Amino acid sequence: VQLQASGGGLVQAGGSLRLSCAASGGTFSMYAMGWFRQAPGNQRELVAGLSKGGVTYYADSVKGRFTIYKDNVVWLQMNSLKPEDTAVYYCAAERIYGPNYDYTPKSAMEYHYWGQGTLVTVSS
Repeated sequence: VQLQASGGGLVQAGGSLRLSCAASGGTFSMYAMGWFRQAPGNQRELVAGLSKGGVTYYADSVKGRFTIYKDNVVWLQMNSLKPEDTAVYYCAAERIYGPNYDYTPKSAMEYHYWGQGTLVTVSS
């Protein structure tokens, strides 16, 4: 599966952005999806995940502000943005086999498919 992420940009603190992740060569119903971010000098971290069964996961730092959902695209709605949200954001996908509908991998190492990054910059 190939992933294409877009939607990043420059926004003031308190503002909103919506990132999108389009996939080709696969169907979302077979994959767990994740939005990761990586700031300079930091490890890539999972901020939001979506199991193939629709169960969501959020990092504590974004709970109540970010929402992951999908239709024919996987979206990351980001509200009340803070300067510390500044990072390159990546979407990722991992094929999940069997009836593991609630499972969302948490580590970047568990994902085989990655989109290119999209830069989100939040100014104070």
